[in-house]
This record gives sequence, C-alpha cells and structure tokens, in this order.
Amino acid sequence: MSALLLVAACLAAGVLVARLPHPAGLVAAFNWWVLNIALPALVLVQITQLQWSASLLWPAVAMWLVFGGAWLYVALLGRVAGWQRGEIGALVLTCGLGNTSFIGYPLIEALRGETGLGIAVVADQLGSFLLLSTLGLFAAAWYAGTHVAPRQMLRRVVTFPAFIALVVAGLLVAGGIELSETVRGVLGRLGDTLTPLALFSVGLQLQLRMRREDASRVAGGLAWKLVLAPLMVLAVTLWIAPDATVAAVTVMQAGMAPMITAGILAQQYGLAPVLANRVVGYGIVLSLASVPFIHWMM
Repeated sequence: MSALLLVAACLAAGVLVARLPHPAGLVAAFNWWVLNIALPALVLVQITQLQWSASLLWPAVAMWLVFGGAWLYVALLGRVAGWQRGEIGALVLTCGLGNTSFIGYPLIEALRGETGLGIAVVADQLGSFLLLSTLGLFAAAWYAGTHVAPRQMLRRVVTFPAFIALVVAGLLVAGGIELSETVRGVLGRLGDTLTPLALFSVGLQLQLRMRREDASRVAGGLAWKLVLAPLMVLAVTLWIAPDATVAAVTVMQAGMAPMITAGILAQQYGLAPVLANRVVGYGIVLSLASVPFIHWMM
C-alpha cells in the first residue's frame, strides 16, 4: 500500500507544482536525470539479476503485438469514423506505445515487487523503447507524409543510455560476471530515484482539458490501450502459458498508459498535438485504476 501511495503522492506533487511558480526547464531537467542516470542504473541492476529463460522474450514480443494491433484497430476505426490522417497517426503512436517505464516501473514495482520490476524492464527496453525508435518513427513519418532514414533509427537506438546499459548487462550475464555488492548498491540507489522523479515529471506535464470534438477519439484510442490490448495479450498469454509472474507483468505492461514520448513524437511531426496530449493525460489518470484492476484479476 505504501508503494501505491508513493506513486499517487509523487504524481499529485507534480500536478500541484505545475500550477505554482517553478523554475523554467524543470521537466527537461528531471527527464534528463531519469533517462541518462536513473534508468541505465536500474537496467544494469535488474537485467543482471534476472534468471533468464525463453519465457522472458514474451514480455517484449507482446509490446510489438500491442503496437501492431493498435495500428490496425485505429486505422480501421478512423476510416469508419472519418477521422483525419493526423488524428489517426497520433492515436497509433500514443495508443500503440505504452508508458512502460515512467508509469510502468513504479506501478509494477508497487504491485508485483522487485521480481516483477526486472520483467518490466525487458518489456520496456526490448519492446516499447525499440518500437518507439523504429516503427514509432516510421509511423510518425508515414502519417506526416515525410521520410525517416534507417540510419537515424539505428543512431537513436545505439546512443540511448539505457540501451547501452542493456548491452553491457547482457555481456556481463553472458560472461558470468557478477556486479560487486558495492557497485550494485550504488546503482540501486541511483535507480531508486527513477520512481519519484519520473512520476513528478509526469504530473508536471499532465493535461486533462478536453475539447468536445476530441472526446470520441480519446475514448476510441483508450479503449484499445487500456482494455482491448491487455485482453488480447492475456488471450495469447493463456495459450503459451509462461511463468505466472511473467504472465501477470506482461499483461499489465500491455495495458499501461499511453507513452508520453510518443505524444511528444506526434507533436514533433504535427500529428494532432492537442489530441495526443489529451490521450496521454487521460490515459495516465485512468491507468492508475485499470492497471491495479488487471493485477487483481491476474
């Protein structure tokens, strides 16, 4: 219960500070620390502690299925409803890519503990992050009518600090090298800063104002992200029958809130930026109830 209260308190603090005078660039500063320091430290610790098996590939694969399903679902729904191309693109990005790190890590740790957190890292780094840097960029360019070079995708992946940490952790595991208690302790303390700072940053960016014309689009997109996507992943999970913890974390990550970075990507490519912000904001708030419900069901 205390872990869930921490999630709520940090998010609420960010929402409150956003409405008070605060230093310029606060969001950028917190995000820099989270992405460049806390997240790589967390990845190194968690990946080197995991007991690897074939079933650990499923959390990553499931995220790719969620994105593919979102693209098909939103494209068909948008065509029937007469949505604009940019609106469809914004929903494909925000409802196909889950917030499996900034929101996912804190919720998984609170609900499933340290063991679940390691599995959540796999889903995020080999699933959501790689998707954002490859198919996410491609989808954004496609709906914006522009072109993205494969070299740009590759550079984005290999220079991302958490991905570098993932590669280092993989080499350590393959070589049978264990981190010392001192190194693990330092990295663990750095990784512990991710939850409060990430959630505080999310609260600072939360936007919940709704335009009447966006309501049906937000509802349609979140129906996939928070309900249909986890149900799809649950159906496949029951069929392949992985480890119980792997199964639960995978379904929870599949139903995680829309990714904030995906919303930023939609804005950068001019894909209905207001709609993208609304989907992310409402998705985050609703996921604070829907993800614990998925945990309870599992």
